[in-house]
Amino acid sequence: MGILRAKSVIAGYGAHDEILRGIDFDLEPGEIVAVVGPNGAGKSTLLKAFAGIVRARSGDLRYDERDVSGLAPRELAALGVAYVPQERNVFPTMTVDENLEMGGYLAPGERRARAAGVFERFPVLAERRRHAARTLSGGQRQILAMAMALMVEPRVLLLDEPSAGLAPLAAETLFSTIVQINAEGVAIVLVEQNALDAMAIARRAYLLVDGRTARTGDARELAADPDVRRAFLGA
Repeated sequence: MGILRAKSVIAGYGAHDEILRGIDFDLEPGEIVAVVGPNGAGKSTLLKAFAGIVRARSGDLRYDERDVSGLAPRELAALGVAYVPQERNVFPTMTVDENLEMGGYLAPGERRARAAGVFERFPVLAERRRHAARTLSGGQRQILAMAMALMVEPRVLLLDEPSAGLAPLAAETLFSTIVQINAEGVAIVLVEQNALDAMAIARRAYLLVDGRTARTGDARELAADPDVRRAFLGA
């Protein structure tokens, strides 16, 4: 059974604003699933629904077979669902150390041990642990944002456009980092405009159009489909 599931979910940002229009989604434990599609398709809204930021108007949202439709973001994080937004995902005037401390807010007694594990995993952060986050490169800030999410020791990581604005080499490093995190048993939902790069590391993919699932299946097969590439992937 999937660890994270949506069934016939309708959600939006206002009383008559439907961004998700009956979407179905399933994430298996330990896999990477890419969510791709044109702007306005509902990709980020899907992540926010799973994170408790956007409430589903109808339908079923489940985490580990538990109905989580009405839970707040803090409650979902405590259960093991961590969300990394595209923007404003670090505290720029705080040091790397202080950002990780903020990320570990749910378990203050374990913050030091968890931060030590993060620094072991990401030496680039350890080297700059006393530097303000604003002094990091774009790629390093994205790694810090993911590291903050890992401070809650999640089973599911929701990533919204992590490579946005990054140079190609920084994006390549970031995708390698995502693969490493997944190899440690964290299931990942990856929303990306760099669709082909995301689908190259994903097991499965969902193509969203107008708040609905247009296609789903093996990520590499979808990426190789000439109709999908021409219509939706800019290739």
